[in-house]
Amino acid sequence: MRIALAGEALIDFTCSSGLSFEGHEGGALTNSAIAAARLGQPTGFITQLSTDMFGERLLQHLQGNGVDTQFVLRSAAPSTLAFVARTPTTNHYAFYTKGTADTLWAPAELPALPDSCRFLHFGGISILTEPAATRITELVEAQRGKRIVLFDPNVRPSLIPDMDAYRAKQPRWLAASDVLKFSDEDAAYLAPGKSLAEAAAMFLAPHAAGGQGPRAVVVTRGGDSAGVYRAGRAVLEVKPPKITVADTIGAGDTFAAGISVALLEQGVEHAAQLDTLSDEAWREVLRFAATAAALNCTREGCDPPTRAELRSALSVP
Repeated sequence: MRIALAGEALIDFTCSSGLSFEGHEGGALTNSAIAAARLGQPTGFITQLSTDMFGERLLQHLQGNGVDTQFVLRSAAPSTLAFVARTPTTNHYAFYTKGTADTLWAPAELPALPDSCRFLHFGGISILTEPAATRITELVEAQRGKRIVLFDPNVRPSLIPDMDAYRAKQPRWLAASDVLKFSDEDAAYLAPGKSLAEAAAMFLAPHAAGGQGPRAVVVTRGGDSAGVYRAGRAVLEVKPPKITVADTIGAGDTFAAGISVALLEQGVEHAAQLDTLSDEAWREVLRFAATAAALNCTREGCDPPTRAELRSALSVP
């Protein structure tokens, strides 16, 4: 296991017409786990799945894509469900999370990750509902300094009744993180009134001052660009390939997975290496992740590319 992800596992019901819906396995961290595994890195997932029909389907989905499920707990509680209405540029969600298996993840002892694990992802809606929110936060705090921690907030405002209270929790999550990944849509909630550059500078400031916090902030702007901000260095940006969009579900999740996979391929296994990684290497990381996300968007639902598919796409001038 080289990459571990902790978070939600749910069924997305996407609207096809009227009140007709089609179910897909999903959840931001589940999607990222599938993407990382398909992109060729040994990947493990940390969550709790229901023993209901949806939980069984989610377990099969993870295992069928080669994700290590040794840290997946089981519960008789129901599965989390999400209903998605798609638009040409974004998606609107309605979540049903009360008393569901993944939100109740609260093991007495936190998982002991193997030494081979170099990256740990968290974020999404799993940090919004107790008791899982607190236990996941405690997990990443316990792993900081041992793994490179990537935080992808993936803000879902419909699930956040008090945005000010949510923002008040950010410093703790950021202090546990080495890489922060967010979208331009996330920025409107994480740092209202600030430009992307101003938001990135704010998030980088604690580490730059010798404290704890992200060493790199990666920002996505849909199909326009992806960039990385680092303290004291110019922003680097790449443009994703032009595609015909079929669906944007899972694009950001695939991008997040691509960042960790690509950093590993650049030899980054410890957080301090993020400070010295060259501009050229960062451009390759961004190009890798952006191309993977673009390929995902050419298909219905979250359907990340395989390593072979990505290799073919990257070879095209």
